[in-house]
Amino acid sequence: MASKAACQHDELLLECSPWAEEAGFERPGAAKRLAATTKSGRNPLAAKGKSVKTIKKLSQEAAERLSPSFPGPLLLPKDELNWDPECPPQSFRSWLHEVQRNKPTHTRKALYVASPPIVTPGVGFMNGWEQPTTAPINELKDFEPPSAEASLEYLRAFYHDLPVKFFPQPLSFVPWTESSQRTKSRSNHGYVGLAWDDYCTRIRTRETPDKKFKRQVNLNDLLDAAIEVLPDDAHSLVLLMDLDMYEDDDDDFCCGRAYGGSRVCVVSSARYHPALDSDEGIDYEHMWPTSHCKQFADGLCAVEELEPREHTKSIYETLDSPLRRAIDIVRGASTPSTVEGRNGLWFSRVARTLAHELGHCFGIGHCVFYACNMQGTSGIAEDVRQPPYLCPVCLEKVAHAIACELQLHDQVGKEEYIKERYRAIAEFCEAWKHVDLFAAYGAWIRGRLHQLSV
Repeated sequence: MASKAACQHDELLLECSPWAEEAGFERPGAAKRLAATTKSGRNPLAAKGKSVKTIKKLSQEAAERLSPSFPGPLLLPKDELNWDPECPPQSFRSWLHEVQRNKPTHTRKALYVASPPIVTPGVGFMNGWEQPTTAPINELKDFEPPSAEASLEYLRAFYHDLPVKFFPQPLSFVPWTESSQRTKSRSNHGYVGLAWDDYCTRIRTRETPDKKFKRQVNLNDLLDAAIEVLPDDAHSLVLLMDLDMYEDDDDDFCCGRAYGGSRVCVVSSARYHPALDSDEGIDYEHMWPTSHCKQFADGLCAVEELEPREHTKSIYETLDSPLRRAIDIVRGASTPSTVEGRNGLWFSRVARTLAHELGHCFGIGHCVFYACNMQGTSGIAEDVRQPPYLCPVCLEKVAHAIACELQLHDQVGKEEYIKERYRAIAEFCEAWKHVDLFAAYGAWIRGRLHQLSV
């Protein structure tokens, strides 16, 4: 039997899929997207003396130039925007005037990374909770959880020019010794303690509803603990977890969550384990950037007699665009065949979520303007289809916070900061080019830097 030919991703979906209309999602138009990147909230092309027709035409042309770099949100069936199509857009202007936003200052600018807590002998029953129960042991033996060191280096590049450092004290899981809970803790491990120095926070645990891990820990309790340990000089802190997490009784699991106003977030690597990919139906040929393959998207939208749209090709799509560069790097991607490749794949998924959750600590909401690292996700399958980059709107927010509010640069300085940030991420991606996502991200950045230089 002949093997299935690899998809060539010749046609790219640069706008939302046909499912967007079915879901009731209306993407902000070209003029609104341009306006969303400005302090004033006005379209920069809407100069005096220009007719409405001219402004609309210029906005559409600008959108066409941007689309092969920054496509629209895919919005496929079961995606987050399918369930929440009226998610409010957050422009640069609205973010700028957000009262609860945490501005980086010279006394509070450090990003802290707290390594996964150590399991002490008193809670030895927790050993093995980090391993998927649905995969054979021989498939798990070569996997290594994403390292805290790699996470720190990625965040150092992504949030370029902010000090990123490890939380200075080790965190440990210990027995929860509250007298009223001793019997329950011993019988079913309903509670454990998360300890540092002389402090300890109670962490609820439960059996995992879908049985893919032995037990889960409660992320709200973990976030409460993170608030308690937040250093005085911290802009924000991310707590890394290798255990599965849940938020409330109604959900199966949660990979990450931020209490943005409180400057803390927690991210778990558990559900990103490649051993679970077959259960999640992950299509290795169509993770980002090849998730923008029109044939792939049309296939997922082919329900309820929904007809695919005719391919609208941008002239910029056929040139040396960032998205096309990224796709050409990973064309024909398949299941990683080496231990190093599988572990790198695992880490790349965690890295994207780390940057996303810390974005909330900067006051950035979920993005609906473009396919963007700050989009919300409804599950692992959508997660791996989303890009690692920040769209033009969200990039303005991060660049303004660091280059303008912290470093006091003007617009020219901010534009130079954006280029320096891209170079820092590209350097990280070069060191991790054996991993498809980072190889593609590096190619995308090189294409974007080329655009910014002409």
